Amino acid sequence: MPFLLVFIRAYFQLLRAEVHLWRRDFNGLYQRVRNYPLHSRTPDAGAVRRLCEAMDLACIWYWRHALCLQRSAALACLLKRHGVDANLVIGAQQMPFRSHAWVEVNGVVVNDKPYVSEVFAVLDRC
Repeated sequence: MPFLLVFIRAYFQLLRAEVHLWRRDFNGLYQRVRNYPLHSRTPDAGAVRRLCEAMDLACIWYWRHALCLQRSAALACLLKRHGVDANLVIGAQQMPFRSHAWVEVNGVVVNDKPYVSEVFAVLDRC
């Protein structure tokens, strides 16, 4: 699939997540990611890397700063659309309190530093 098309899909996934966050509809965003259908096509070996690169580029060109929840929810849906079984992971740190979201594929962090799951206690995976 042409990279430009993947980039456009990534951008629109960011917009869809933005609508939920703008409405303060965290539950709607969470349910959207959780229930997003996993397409049956089998991704090739470099699919995850290319999709992450497309999302990174879409975040650069996005009209405002995309926070981790928006970026990760959009990436999880994009990966599922392309046949990759991805999980949105939400974690928190107690002192000082911080929360963070990232995406894992087969237990491996794909859109953040590999050690992020060691810094934040995992609250939920969807």
